[in-house]
Amino acid sequence: MAGSAGQKEKTQAENMQKIDLTTLTLPQLAQLKQQLEQDLSLYQDSLQTLKIAQTKFQESAESAEKLDSTQEGAPILVPLTGSMYVPGKICKPEQPLIDIGTGYYAENTIEQAKSYFKRKVKFVTEQMEKVQMLGIEKSQVRDAVAEVMDLKVQAQVAANSQQAPVRT
Repeated sequence: MAGSAGQKEKTQAENMQKIDLTTLTLPQLAQLKQQLEQDLSLYQDSLQTLKIAQTKFQESAESAEKLDSTQEGAPILVPLTGSMYVPGKICKPEQPLIDIGTGYYAENTIEQAKSYFKRKVKFVTEQMEKVQMLGIEKSQVRDAVAEVMDLKVQAQVAANSQQAPVRT
């Protein structure tokens, strides 16, 4: 499986175009820089969303761990909204219902629940690492574009000062 992931990344890298930034005009460079900044913003938003999901899965794994020592009939507050609860009692603590997405729930053992949340945390963490790597790459390209823009501006200023007649 790792081989296929490496192959996919290699294929994506081969599909990327290499552009000599020095051949682009200042407006083209500015547009490219703006696009890169938008991409970076999107990556930051994605990272934030993934971090929230990671925290949710970690908290769920911790809750599954606590169920090991919970007795049937133990009191609990059941959330109705983020800030409204009703009292309830635990029934079947050895078989929690797991939200597996899009309104579906699966009854599992505590060990299955812990394993499920561990896998989810691992998956989300891997996705976060991928997004971070993409962000680093985009940031490096953005910095290179900014550097070329500065050099072109300096070259234009130098060219304009040479063209202006010197008055003494």
